[in-house]
Amino acid sequence: MSKNIHIKELHHLHANWNSMLDLTKDEILSFEIRLQEIAKANTGKEFMAQVEHFQNQFRRQKEVIDQLRQDIHEDELRITENVKENNVAVEHRTVEENFRLKDSLYVFQKIFKELKSDCLLFLAKIM
Repeated sequence: MSKNIHIKELHHLHANWNSMLDLTKDEILSFEIRLQEIAKANTGKEFMAQVEHFQNQFRRQKEVIDQLRQDIHEDELRITENVKENNVAVEHRTVEENFRLKDSLYVFQKIFKELKSDCLLFLAKIM
């Protein structure tokens, strides 16, 4: 399935996605700090295994964020090339929407939401 989208609208989507990724990275940092603080006070083996699990998951999510940023950047380059090739009536032209990227962001958000929920439950049990 392919759908065309106005260049300006796609550029706006990219900006929104990057903002969402920035906010998510900030949230991850907050969780990492919280886990470190709690780990200092609780050194039980089972507890530390859970802390490590979440730390690894958050590390992986940061890697995914970096990859998504790269994918967004590449899609922006695609728009730039399109404009360079024909800069007439750019504000009215459309380009094909990148559904692979859109789906990747959707899946990322879903996975992060579940991870965040699991971590909050874990933190609530401890506090």
